[in-house]
Amino acid sequence: MSDLSLVKDHKDDKEHTPRSRRRGNGKMAAGAVVFGLFVLAAVLAPLITKGDPAEQDLLNRLADPSPAHPLGTDQLGRDEWTRLVYAIRVDLRVALLASLVPAILGSLIGIVAGLGAKWLDTAIMRVSDVVVSLPLFIFFIALVGLLGPGDGFLFLGPGELPLIIGFTLVSWVVYARLMRAEVRRVRSMDYVRAARSGGLPRWRVITGHIVPNAIGQSIVYFFVDIGLAVVAISTLSFLGVGIPVGTPEWGAMIQSARTVIQTNWWLIAAPGAAIALAGMGLALIGDGLDDRIKS
Repeated sequence: MSDLSLVKDHKDDKEHTPRSRRRGNGKMAAGAVVFGLFVLAAVLAPLITKGDPAEQDLLNRLADPSPAHPLGTDQLGRDEWTRLVYAIRVDLRVALLASLVPAILGSLIGIVAGLGAKWLDTAIMRVSDVVVSLPLFIFFIALVGLLGPGDGFLFLGPGELPLIIGFTLVSWVVYARLMRAEVRRVRSMDYVRAARSGGLPRWRVITGHIVPNAIGQSIVYFFVDIGLAVVAISTLSFLGVGIPVGTPEWGAMIQSARTVIQTNWWLIAAPGAAIALAGMGLALIGDGLDDRIKS
């Protein structure tokens, strides 16, 4: 085959590629770049910052941005850039686990509800209705306050485990309902019926045909949920709940800088922009995945 024909075939394939799939690829790439930069900054934090986010310099309080302090210093003379970068580790670690744990738990519950007996499905859905009917944000604040900050657990810092537990108790419902609906839709498909008629064991039908084709929407929501968790964690820290005061965390940084917003506005703008960019990157990944799944 000539080079010209190869080029023509490639062009034809590109023209026949669904527009939504190409759009999804673009969104995923853009989101991955944004999110990847955050992850890279978190990994390289000791190399691209002064190294200690808690180091104070009271003689250099509320300094303007300069080569020595790219984002200035806060009320205690702590380097704002260093704290901003180290806050990535806290916010993304908690947000990832606070989304992953309920995603796994809720998806398993949804599979059981979608494939189990009718009474079991009804019982699970009634429990989920009760959880949804609660004033979730107030319930979440009360729960985290009741559990207290703690002393950390394994690789988690103080206050992080209660946040993850709180998110799990609240967020599993969304994944359970998503997975239940998708499982019930997929199990009625012709190829699943054909697999059953062909004599495949029930567990093979579930693991090989139903779950892989039902999990897509849960994966999409998972990435969006991480972004929502970042916003929620920052909001709780702003309110003084969850992450202890003094820990580099975006919401806590905004809260501590609110009294100097007129003179040192960048102390609020920097963590605020970080929250927005992290959420946008994760939302783009989720939106791109959704476009690919639907194409």
